Amino acid sequence: MQETKAQEHQVPPEALDIEDYARVAFVDAEKRGYSGVAIYAKREPDAIVRGLGMPDMDAEGRFVRFDWGDLSIASLYVPSGTSGELRQNVKDGFLERFLSQLAEMQGDGRRYIICGDFNVAHKEIDTYDPIRNASITGYLPHERAWMDTVIDELGWVDAFREIDRDSKRYTWWSNWPGAFERNLGWRIDYQLVTPSVAPFVRSASIYTDERFSDHAPLTLTYDLSL
Repeated sequence: MQETKAQEHQVPPEALDIEDYARVAFVDAEKRGYSGVAIYAKREPDAIVRGLGMPDMDAEGRFVRFDWGDLSIASLYVPSGTSGELRQNVKDGFLERFLSQLAEMQGDGRRYIICGDFNVAHKEIDTYDPIRNASITGYLPHERAWMDTVIDELGWVDAFREIDRDSKRYTWWSNWPGAFERNLGWRIDYQLVTPSVAPFVRSASIYTDERFSDHAPLTLTYDLSL
């Protein structure tokens, strides 16, 4: 989960005590009502990693990771640049620093699944109007080039596209009137995986039967052993 916003102590008990989910971990932003990530797991992890070692970004609650053996599953929330140039610069700085961490992860021998809101639509197929949106944060040329580097050079795999290569498969819609109903969306939520995980993707879906957020839940199933 990303953009949880509530501090963990503010979350109602029924949201923390869900049947069959033995472990839940929140990483909250210091600023109340802002950002935040969480993971719910059915099996107790061997280790929990909170944060990326970036003090400014860790204060915004942007990363949590569970480890089981050599498998790591993480929840990530990349900063958005929608509020203006200052936050776009923050986003760009984060992406630059995180790129080096992705390179390290790729080479450390672990299996990774990084789930989250990357706030970048990668290809033309990933936004409803690639021409109009080329000057909008989330689809800027340098942001798309960053994703090219992650996938084409570092070797991370967009797990959703291993299963589903159709167009108009979006995970986020603005609050403009009719955007969701007309499917004027963006695919900015991903599960990026290391190459050793990619062959084990079995299904992928985006839940759009109901709308309870500006994002839609992205679900992938893997045939993996812990």
